Amino acid sequence: MTVTATQNPARASITVDRPADFDEYWQAGLDELAAVDPAPLLTLRLDLSTPEIDVFDVRYSGTGNVRVAAWYTRPTGEAPTGGWPGLLLIPGYISDPVVAKSWSLRGYAVLSVAARGKLRAMDPVNPGYPGLLVDTIVDPYSYTYRAFYLDTVRGFDILAALPEIDPTRIGVHGSSQGGGLGVVVAALRPGAVACLSAGAPYMCGIMDSVRLTYTYPYQEIREYLTVHPDHYALVERTASYVDALNLAAQVTCPTQVYIGLRDDVCPPETGFALVDALPGEVEFHAYPGAGHDAGLPAVANEIDRFLAEHLQPVGGSSRREADTSRSNA
Repeated sequence: MTVTATQNPARASITVDRPADFDEYWQAGLDELAAVDPAPLLTLRLDLSTPEIDVFDVRYSGTGNVRVAAWYTRPTGEAPTGGWPGLLLIPGYISDPVVAKSWSLRGYAVLSVAARGKLRAMDPVNPGYPGLLVDTIVDPYSYTYRAFYLDTVRGFDILAALPEIDPTRIGVHGSSQGGGLGVVVAALRPGAVACLSAGAPYMCGIMDSVRLTYTYPYQEIREYLTVHPDHYALVERTASYVDALNLAAQVTCPTQVYIGLRDDVCPPETGFALVDALPGEVEFHAYPGAGHDAGLPAVANEIDRFLAEHLQPVGGSSRREADTSRSNA
């Protein structure tokens, strides 16, 4: 483990109960997903493409046959021997997926995923923001965010199945919601994810985060419980199934975690707890003066280096657009 800041003594205050049927819960979700034909449709968008980058509108089916969306970008021309390295980008809670041309300029084939409720995927499911975090939260099996998680896992599967991708070099990257769901994808697709870069990870220590912060999105849960105080045990139970800390032990790939020690959206204590929960190789960066930006733009070069070391893009440019790594909660 590489640690670049002083340890946080409050980390020990983050505790999450792991339900006895936790593994069965997620296996049931994966079984539901496997029963649905993804029916991916990739449409070349000439209006968004450039001489260097092809841009595709992507649609595919998730749990319940809900059609969701993504953007796919890749360098033009023939893929190198073995294929392009793949990169799954996951947006923040209130953010929508970017058209990740800058990443593809650096040699990656990128799927920037929009699960249900995001732009271009709102028709079947649209609880809104705020709203998604607490939509049907009293039942862990019908909880909308569980399906949102599985949509993201399916996005990884779509990327991995593309013929121009090297299936041994696929990474996952995101910040805030993107960081937390990156843990989810790496945990539910162990051995398939080559590396994970997770900033300001959300959905880690969920109920503790409700206690530690008064900002959205966790404020949604506090407001829900103000109206429905008798639902506390039900909400806590659902949260324990989807808490990324309970999935972290299944992550087998090298992982980079970066946080801001003044983050009032995803409490830094939960970032330390995630590092403790990850069983393998972890590179950890904590920035004392940073908030929910988790150290951007300073950490941008560390993200680029980490992904390049593990995914080995060939012939890419060093050009960066800050928005491709910045995903607000």
